[in-house]
Parts: sequence; C-alpha cells; structure tokens
Amino acid sequence: MARLTGTRPVATRRWGCATAAVLLLLLLTVQAAQKSDLSGDGTAATINHSLTLLQRLQELLQNGNSSDTVLRVRTAASDEAKVFHTHQLLLSLQSEVFESLLRNQSVVTLHEPPETAVLFEKFIRYLYCGGVSILLHQAIPMHQLASKYRVWGLQRGVADYMKSHLASESSQGHVVGWYHYAVRIGDAALQESCLQFLAWNLSAVLGSAEWGSVSVELLLLLLERSDLVLHSELELYTAVEGWLSRWQPEAPVAARVLRAIRYPMIAPSQLFRLQAQSPVLARHYGAVQDLLFQAFQFHAASPLHFAKYFDVNCSMFLPRNYLAPSWGSQWVINNPARDDRSTSFQTQLGPSSHDAGKRVTWNVLFSPRWLPVSLRPVYSDSVSGAVQTVRIEDGRPRLVITPAMSSPDFAGVSFQKTVLVGVRQQGRVLVKHVYSFHQSSDEAADFLAHADLQKRTSEYLIDNSLHLHIIVKPVYHSLIKVKK
Repeated sequence: MARLTGTRPVATRRWGCATAAVLLLLLLTVQAAQKSDLSGDGTAATINHSLTLLQRLQELLQNGNSSDTVLRVRTAASDEAKVFHTHQLLLSLQSEVFESLLRNQSVVTLHEPPETAVLFEKFIRYLYCGGVSILLHQAIPMHQLASKYRVWGLQRGVADYMKSHLASESSQGHVVGWYHYAVRIGDAALQESCLQFLAWNLSAVLGSAEWGSVSVELLLLLLERSDLVLHSELELYTAVEGWLSRWQPEAPVAARVLRAIRYPMIAPSQLFRLQAQSPVLARHYGAVQDLLFQAFQFHAASPLHFAKYFDVNCSMFLPRNYLAPSWGSQWVINNPARDDRSTSFQTQLGPSSHDAGKRVTWNVLFSPRWLPVSLRPVYSDSVSGAVQTVRIEDGRPRLVITPAMSSPDFAGVSFQKTVLVGVRQQGRVLVKHVYSFHQSSDEAADFLAHADLQKRTSEYLIDNSLHLHIIVKPVYHSLIKVKK
C-alpha cells in the first residue's frame, strides 16, 4: 500500500528518475525478448521474470523508495489529505495530465470528490503495475479518474468491464446508472450496450429498485422500441404507472409517456379496468382519450375492415416481444449438438379481440449441423465417383419456422418471427441474442452463426441445453388508403 501520511523528505529527483528509468528499461527489455523472432532455433527459450519486475514496481510504490514526487489528494469533506510518494517518470509515461502537472513541481495537491478519492490508491497502483481489480460500484469513479487524468488504457478497460458485467447481479442495480453515465460522457458504445440489455431484459428491470432511477429520456427511448422483451403490454403500463406516481412529472411529460403505451395490445377487459381503477389514467385521461377510443375500435372490428380506415402501419399496432403464451412458446433443446429436432405450437392470429378464437399452428425445425449449398458434397469430374470431403463441423445451426396452415384470415397480415436465446451470465438466465425475420423468409440467416454447440462450456448453453423462446408477431398492413 502506498504511503498515505507522513512527512519524510522527498528523495532527489536525479536518483528517483534514475531508478525508475532502470526499471522501465528492464521491463521493455523483457517485453522485447518475448516478442523477438527466434528464427526456428530449437535451443532458443524465453526467460520471463516480468512478474518479479511487477512485484518490484509494486514494492517501489508501497515503500516510496527513491520517490521524487508527492501527490496530496484532498476532498471537500475532509481536512486531511492522503499522501502518495511516487515517481515522476512512471506517472508521466501513463498520463499526459501528470506529465504536465509535474513538469516544474515535485509536490502537487489534487482535489477529488469522495467517491474517486477512495479509489485513488488503486488508480496509482495501476499506473505502476498495469492492473487493477474493481467492483460494480467502483466502475464509474474509476472511469472518471482514468478520463480526468487521460489514462486511455484504463479508461477503455473499465468501459469493457462495464459492457461485460451488465448481467451481474447487484442489490440496487447498476445498468440504469451506467447508461446515464455513458450519456453524460458521450460513450455511444456503452450507451447502446446498456440500452440493448435493458430492452431485452425489461421484465427483470421492471420488478427491481433500478426502475425508479430511470430518467424521462431513458423511459421514452425504451417505450418507443418494439424489441422490448416483457410478459405483456399491461405489465409495461403497470410499471409506467408506478414510475409516474413516484416522480409526478409535469403534464406534458406524463402525456408523452402515456401516449407511448400501445393500447391496442391490451385486451378490452383490461382497458376497462384501467379506466375504472387507474388514478394515473384518470388524472391524464384527456391526453390519451383518443388512443383508448381507437384501441376499442381496433378490438371491435375485423383487422381487415379496420385497416381500410386507419393507418395500421405504425408502432401503435406493432406488438413488442411478449412472452405470454398467446404470442409464442419456450423451447428447451437438450444436447442440441446431437441431431435434428422439431416442435410445434400455436399462437393467436392477432391481438384484436375479433381474432381471439383464431389460432395459427407453427412448425419449427432445428438442425445443429445444416450444410449450406456451397459446402454440400458434390461429385468430382476428375476422379470418377470421388466425393468432396465435408466435415461435420462445417455445418451451422439452422432454425426454420413455418405455418402449418393457410387461411383467408391471413389477408392483410404478415408475421414477424423472433427467436430469443437465453444464456446464463453471472448466475442469472438472461436474453443475450435476438434473431428476427419476416414472413418472406422461414429462417434467420445468421442464426447462432458463431455458436459452438459442441462444447458443453459454450456460453449459448445452460446445463448443456439450448434455451429458446420463439415469438410470432402479426404485422398489419393497410389495404385501402383512406382519403384525408
């Protein structure tokens, strides 16, 4: 541990720099030896003592030997400063900010908020040793330190840590906070990773304490997406109602939020109940009255007739990825690398109550080693009867979803098929992969293209089983454009 307090005199800059320079030269020499071309000499070997060198660097920081620079870290909440005896060369090599600060002075006072000050020792250790261990709640303050002092390698490393630990379980949740932080710093990649995780695992978020920390901007971004994975639209409305009751936003904001709910996807009986019992809906009824009336019209008429008078090519009439049984089926395939499998299930023809009693049967085929045409065996012209050698591992997984019937009721409706792949991350089963394809295609072209189902340790498998949830979403089309 670095020296935090004390009044020992700082060693001369000449000896401190010399010591650090020797250690740095040794490190570079070791790395060069590891990467050198051994020219095929069978007697050549690499002697690697880099771990010993890292240990020496860590001791150098811990004991403050030959230090030539003092960093005093202060916070507004405390009168006492943490003191670090460091070496200018090592800090300057890692951080251009430190290079500038230490150019003409050997004692520097740094002001940090409490959340970053408590991690400053870890941060300095990274500058010496190139490694650091952090926890979920330390990711943002460590990223702030790396950004402030322009330690780009650490900044990228923490951002990658955040992207790979979205699924980690924490008592208060962390993905929403990481999203808001990514927006503030302008990290578009981290922002998109958080947003996609929230969308594909929304049901888990809705029931957690994390939901209450969602900002208006994030809420509206989520509500406009059609790839949200949740049990039903009613579940989403209930969560939104709780959010509005907690934050009590101004009427225009509440109206924008409530108008993003897809009311036609909620059954009439449930809509009647909401009108009678929801205090939020009663308070803002005028803002959504037209949408509720349109939803009741949608449920009362046949979709074919409704589409003649209303524009159904909009998000209001497009289902999200609902997990309720009427929209699809879960399919767990044990030992998926073994052989082909098939199953069938039924869905409701559409969300309209007019189609409540109509069902569509779907047949599904899964093949773990389907060969594309380009890889299928062919006879050679040069050698009679010779067959091109094909390996089993050249095949790729294939999933085909086809309707078992055709019906006049399909007029004006096409079907989008969505396949969710569940994986186990940090002890939790979550959606990590989503494949969507429309009626014009019976299969997803890139389904599990990079999955290795032969390995029992594959990230795509849970206890050697492939966990799929297949969703079929009816998409309506306007048949006659009504003159406005």
